[in-house]
Amino acid sequence: MSRLLTFAVLAAALVFAGCGDKHEYNLAAETEGEYVDVGNLVYQVQMSRFLNVGDREDVEYLEGLPAGEPPLTADETWFGVWMRVKNYTNETLPTAENFVVVDTQGARFEPVELDNVFAYRPFNLGADQVYPLPDTAASSGPIQGSLILFRLTNDSLQNRPLKLEIEQEGFETAEIDLDL
Repeated sequence: MSRLLTFAVLAAALVFAGCGDKHEYNLAAETEGEYVDVGNLVYQVQMSRFLNVGDREDVEYLEGLPAGEPPLTADETWFGVWMRVKNYTNETLPTAENFVVVDTQGARFEPVELDNVFAYRPFNLGADQVYPLPDTAASSGPIQGSLILFRLTNDSLQNRPLKLEIEQEGFETAEIDLDL
């Protein structure tokens, strides 16, 4: 009888284990490198850091600023967030269009539009694809992410942790604490 009971318990466990097919959505990451879900896409900050206009590598990241973009004031700094996006589904899905950096005082910073090979651009990501797409400068470079550029105030740097909010219409906002 105990063998039959043991078998029944094991069979029930296997049935219930198969029901664990549901994905737990993660909407908050305490550090870069952790994944967050926005809709059915998974986002990961590969790296974030200040950009130096006097550094040869950083100058290339800053190419393609909009015409008429004023130079930084003494109270501002360029800050780059390199993003990777993965579509684990069998369908083509749009990537997020809205990113905001928020400090602990509630100051919000929108991205500065860039037109270069490293820049993040929203588009429809195919089934099982990763963005940046393979064999592109953004995916092949040392960071392996697409650049989202922010113009931050020096005051905001004192109000840490800074959070990156990822917004997509129709879905909950995800946030990632940025390493500074």
